[in-house]
Amino acid sequence: MIGQLKPSEMEALLAAEATGRIGCHAEGKTYVVPVTYVYRDGFIFCHTGEGMKIAMMRQNPSVCFEVDHTEDLRRWKSVIIQGKFSELHGEEASKAMTYLSTRLFPDGIPKAPEAEGLFPELDRAVLDGRRGLVFQIRVTEMTGRFERHP
Repeated sequence: MIGQLKPSEMEALLAAEATGRIGCHAEGKTYVVPVTYVYRDGFIFCHTGEGMKIAMMRQNPSVCFEVDHTEDLRRWKSVIIQGKFSELHGEEASKAMTYLSTRLFPDGIPKAPEAEGLFPELDRAVLDGRRGLVFQIRVTEMTGRFERHP
């Protein structure tokens, strides 16, 4: 059976997963990239380094965000969000980083060497001298689908 997820099921899927895909579009080019995230109160929160997705989202803040969970080819669920990107600074960024660290590291942020390589994109950003930044996607529309077979 293929069907639509209820709003509570979409929220549960978003809260349960930690990796999603951002789709952004600027200057005639579409780019889809996986990101680590946390979902909270109608917002997707992320931390990343400067790069193509940030440049594109600054040009066009209308983005798509997708999350899925697949048990097998006959049992899966997926949520697709339409939303608006915005960068966070100061207290807002700090609060978002608390959400992220609490969700991703419930036992506390690991110390080196265990933490080495956990966030390769951020590791590259530091090595390349790029600064990291925190951003949010405000959910403006959300749809969800599933497939389940006995």
